[in-house]
Amino acid sequence: MPLITPAHTATDTAVSAAYARLTEVFPSLRIIELAPEEQLPEGAGWVRSARLAEGGAALDTFLAWDNAQVLKDYGMQARPDVVASFGLHRYAWPACLLITAPWFLQRRVPRFPAAHVSFQRALGRMAVHVTEFSCLPDDPAARLPGAHVVPDEAALRAEVRSAVAEHLGPVLTGFGPRMRRGPRALWGMATDEIVESLWYIGHLLGEERRAMTELEELLPGTTKPYVGKAAFRELTGPGGELLPTRDRASCCLFYTLRPEDTCVTCPRTCDADRITKLTATAAA
Repeated sequence: MPLITPAHTATDTAVSAAYARLTEVFPSLRIIELAPEEQLPEGAGWVRSARLAEGGAALDTFLAWDNAQVLKDYGMQARPDVVASFGLHRYAWPACLLITAPWFLQRRVPRFPAAHVSFQRALGRMAVHVTEFSCLPDDPAARLPGAHVVPDEAALRAEVRSAVAEHLGPVLTGFGPRMRRGPRALWGMATDEIVESLWYIGHLLGEERRAMTELEELLPGTTKPYVGKAAFRELTGPGGELLPTRDRASCCLFYTLRPEDTCVTCPRTCDADRITKLTATAAA
C-alpha cells in the first residue's frame, strides 16, 4: 500500500485551540487537522478508521500489533477476543477525545464520520478533516462555515452523544465479531471510553471535578445506544481523604492475563483493593 502522509496542517478551525491544549497536557496524542484538499494518511502505521469499520485485512493488521504487544509485555498468548478488546480500547480512547475535548474546552462539538479520520497509534497521531461542528448561540464560531447552532447545553450534550455514536458505531460493527460481544456489551465499552478518556484529561487539566460533573450529565444512564452511566463515586482513604472512582459498564478482559491485577475501576475490584491502589497512586 502506498504511503500517503499529511503535507501540512490546516489552521484556525473552530476546534484547533482545543486540540492544541489537549496536546499540551497529553503529548502522547496529537490531532492533525488536514486541509480540505489533503488526503487522509494511510500506510506506514496509519490506518483509516473506515478500514477498521470494514472488519477486513486492515483490522487484521491493526490487531496483529496488539497481539505482538501482549506477547512482548506478558509472555503469553491472549485469546483472540481479548486482543480485539485491547485493540478497540487503544482506538476508541483517543477517538472519543476528538469530540469530547473540544466540547469540554470550547463548547464546540465536531462531527467525524469514520471516513474523516486516520490513526497512527505508534506515534500517537490522529489526522482528521474538520467540516461540521455544533456550538451555542453566543459562540463567535456560530458564524463560521459548517456551524450548527443548538439552543442550550442540554442540546449540545445530545450532539456529543450523537457525534460519538456516529463515529464509533461503524467501528464497533467492524470489531464486534472479533470480540465475541453483542451490541449491548460493545456500547458499554463505548460508554467507558468516553468517560475514562475525558476524566483522565480533566485531571491533567486540573479540572477533574468539572469533568466528572459534566460526564455525569452527559451519560446519566438513559441515553441509548450507550449502556450504563458515568457511575462516579467516592471512597474514603486511610487518612480520611476522598478518593474518586467509578464502576465500569464493561470489562477490558485484562484479568485473563493477570487475574491478580485487575483495573481500579473494574467491577471485579472490591473497594478495599481500590483504596489500596488509589492510595498508592496518590503517594507516587
